[in-house]
Amino acid sequence: MDNPSKLRVGVIFGGRSGEHEVSLMSAHSIINALDPLKYSITQIGITHEGEWLSGENVLNALVNNQREGTFPAVLFPDTKRAGLYKVGSTEYGEILEKVAELDVIFPVLHGTFGEDGTLQGLLELQGVAYVGAGVLGSALAMDKGICIDVIREYGIPVVETFVVLRSDIYKNMNDVLAKAERLADIYTPPVDSPYPLFIKPANLGSSVGITKCRNRSDLVEGLIEAARYDLRVLIQRGVNAREIEVSVLGNEYPEASLPGEIIPSREFYSYEAKYIDNTSELIIPAPLPGNIIEQAQSLAIRAFKAIDCAGMARVDFLLDKRTDELFFSEINTIPGFTKISMYPKLWEASGLPYSSLLDRLISLALKRKADKDRIERRYQVS
Repeated sequence: MDNPSKLRVGVIFGGRSGEHEVSLMSAHSIINALDPLKYSITQIGITHEGEWLSGENVLNALVNNQREGTFPAVLFPDTKRAGLYKVGSTEYGEILEKVAELDVIFPVLHGTFGEDGTLQGLLELQGVAYVGAGVLGSALAMDKGICIDVIREYGIPVVETFVVLRSDIYKNMNDVLAKAERLADIYTPPVDSPYPLFIKPANLGSSVGITKCRNRSDLVEGLIEAARYDLRVLIQRGVNAREIEVSVLGNEYPEASLPGEIIPSREFYSYEAKYIDNTSELIIPAPLPGNIIEQAQSLAIRAFKAIDCAGMARVDFLLDKRTDELFFSEINTIPGFTKISMYPKLWEASGLPYSSLLDRLISLALKRKADKDRIERRYQVS
């Protein structure tokens, strides 16, 4: 039986995403760092195929691609049936058994079906507290194209970018190529070539499906590669830039960490550079003049508020090496939480250790839930 003095935390990880394996790494770090004297932890894993599982150690089961010691589980979009249910079976059909009450959910699902507002919608319907941004903030941050449009409207500098549909890539490749190469027409100062260009799936993270294109042949390959992962593909001007990241923490009154800088082991901070090579360098804090530090922190908080984030986010910037201009790149509402991840490392450098950071995030989730519970859900005509 659960200790009633402990907060009951459900950690959800895995998922139907190209970032499934990264999610498992983040979940391992979080589960190991949550104080067992404060929290009773329920592991909830989602397979690549979308099956929900629970049990004593679902994380190891997913890592090892096996099912031993797990059982099918489900969360209902129903406030009267809050909690985690085990799905069993008898000769008469499936049966449900409640196996855990949950005070707060900690989603560690990077990418689609976890960071894009879909899971947050389910948790909102159930009425349970959860860590991180809500439906709107999650959805806006996840789609890089729409996010950049919103951020631009708030006066935050962005790199020239546009979005094409996967169907256009397959049916009208020449038109897409011509439009991409016309990005050079708006460069200041003028340039002889539109390259390099960066191609990205609009709704994915961890640098999955990103290509740096130096010529038209690269561009064709990059568009086809990105279209494997999304229906919408981002085309962005390449900037000879330093990669600067800022962690943000809070709800209505967020705080920004010291900035960090990434020195990729490859030409840019690709998936391999992040998680395979283990040779990319994270410089914390970033060696920046005071005015650039203050600008990065201010812009990070403005971006966080612009898309209605909550709890946490990591805001990424490009610092042009030639002009020292700072451009918003993207915002991650469920940033990596592995041992090498920038989000927790930046807070540690700013004076907030990993385990205390998790405590703060859970506290912020409970506070946001309490604030929402005070919203009137019925209207009575007097």
